[in-house]
Amino acid sequence: MSIPVRKYDAVIVGAGGAGLRAAIQLSEAGLKTAVLSKVFPTRSHTVAAQGGVSASLGNSEEDHWHWHMYDTVKGSDWLGDQDAIEFMCRKAPEVVVELEHFGMPFDRTDEGKIYQRPFGGHMSNFGEKPVRRACAAADRTGHAMLHALYQRNVRAQTQFFVEWMALDLIRDEEGQVLGVIALEMETGEVVAFHAKATIFATGGAGRIFYSSTNAFINTGDGLGMAARAGIPLEDMEFWQFHPTGVAGAGVLITEGVRGEGGILRNDKGERFMERYAPNAKDLASRDVVSRAMVTEINEGRGCGPNKDFVTLDITHLPPETIMKRLPGIREISIQFAGIDPIKAPIPVVPTCHYQMGGIPTNYKGQVVLEDGATVAGFYAAGECACASVHGANRLGTNSLLDLLVFGKSSGDTVIEDLASMPKAHKELPAGFADRTLARLGRLESQKDGADVHETRLAMQRTMQNHCGVFRFKDKLEEGVRKILDIEKQAAQTQIKDKSKVWNTARVEALEFDNLIEVAKATMICAEARKESRGAHVRDDAPDTPEFPNGRDDKEWLKHSLWYRDGNKLSYKPVTLKPLSVETIALKTRSY
Repeated sequence: MSIPVRKYDAVIVGAGGAGLRAAIQLSEAGLKTAVLSKVFPTRSHTVAAQGGVSASLGNSEEDHWHWHMYDTVKGSDWLGDQDAIEFMCRKAPEVVVELEHFGMPFDRTDEGKIYQRPFGGHMSNFGEKPVRRACAAADRTGHAMLHALYQRNVRAQTQFFVEWMALDLIRDEEGQVLGVIALEMETGEVVAFHAKATIFATGGAGRIFYSSTNAFINTGDGLGMAARAGIPLEDMEFWQFHPTGVAGAGVLITEGVRGEGGILRNDKGERFMERYAPNAKDLASRDVVSRAMVTEINEGRGCGPNKDFVTLDITHLPPETIMKRLPGIREISIQFAGIDPIKAPIPVVPTCHYQMGGIPTNYKGQVVLEDGATVAGFYAAGECACASVHGANRLGTNSLLDLLVFGKSSGDTVIEDLASMPKAHKELPAGFADRTLARLGRLESQKDGADVHETRLAMQRTMQNHCGVFRFKDKLEEGVRKILDIEKQAAQTQIKDKSKVWNTARVEALEFDNLIEVAKATMICAEARKESRGAHVRDDAPDTPEFPNGRDDKEWLKHSLWYRDGNKLSYKPVTLKPLSVETIALKTRSY
């Protein structure tokens, strides 16, 4: 069966912050660019980011990019690559000011400069005291960013394909990526987007967990496609659980609430973070705060009738400050918790939030294999990529910075690479769509198979129970067995509604194909890493003088690489050498 082919200089999959920022570079350079998105661009998940974007502008107090770099390396628990981290932190002021010139409506200081607030783990003078580094637009920073970037793309005449889902990469015998096969969700039509350069900006996969701040569209599509094409996934054991999701709903309450003076309290009204992070307190790094909250709950100091949450208290703040700086948070609290935070504390629990791992890339946005070779024609940026600037734990506000820096960087690299390529497209290989069409055919013909919804729910509950904030040896081993069993069911899923027009059942089945790949990678990598580092904390890796916080730098200062074929695991060293400054030396991580 032949399918239609559309030719472009570049195709970008995903229209969130990273995809839109890359598209601006390409379209303004005159390249014929297509952007595929499952939802309208301004509904991409970047819209949900609340607190800010980090940059050492120093608008409120002294700051420096090197301090930002130190905080990011420390936050990553030294698993971040220091060349990529330096690149990101050096570029931060430039890309934020650039965004301001695109029309981003940042809040302002009395002097008219971009308003900056404190955020967890961001410190001045190499960890001395908290610093104001998060550039904010009230508590809707991602929303404002996405609209500014989309409007710039409209001006640049970027071509958008809205409500299209990419299904698989097209690779030739030499391994070069030649575009993607995609599905138009309204009609069910399958089309090949033939491109000289393909950029993945597909976001994260937080929907592998039962409780998540992620949108329903965050199903790891880019990771699933990369894995099926033989490309490894890097550091998939590291998932950030945001300390403050609304209890019972999982909806995000930004760290900016604590940046504005919010305090976490237990059932006694005690500010318990003073015990766990005496210096940074409520603004310690996210993994530290999440574990402190879970410890309080596990030791019987939780709040509510079931003692299963703690509270976030801003009742001491002036109401006008809440209405000006945190209006969206007040609205979320009223809608999802039934509580006005001006009058009472918000019930919160740690909730899966961010994927630190992903498709292995360098700071130029090129996809990089284990031997250091780049995959011709293939680039990635944003949460689906692993540069790795976040290592074992991401600092708040570095996610929006990641989108801007590496979205732009990948776009610049594509422009440079295409300048040296022939003008004509390379021929598509014979049978390039066979695997995709066979997968679609299976969904059509499968009878008496597993139900997509029930199988996905089993996966999410297994991930939540076996691979959460705290991890246990026996539960991880059992989790691997369960996930591999669920994978067998996933291969036999069926869709009950066979209509091809607006068939959400078909899309959900295709998304589940991607989710199960991410879940396997996560569970297998987590079971294999026999240490505690950043967001990955095991009960059998105790805190000792030789292994501070359970971290084993001698054996485990390395990135994991998971291959779909045979669930093979491999490892590669962390890049400890920055681009221009001295290496930030290993030390015990405390706040």
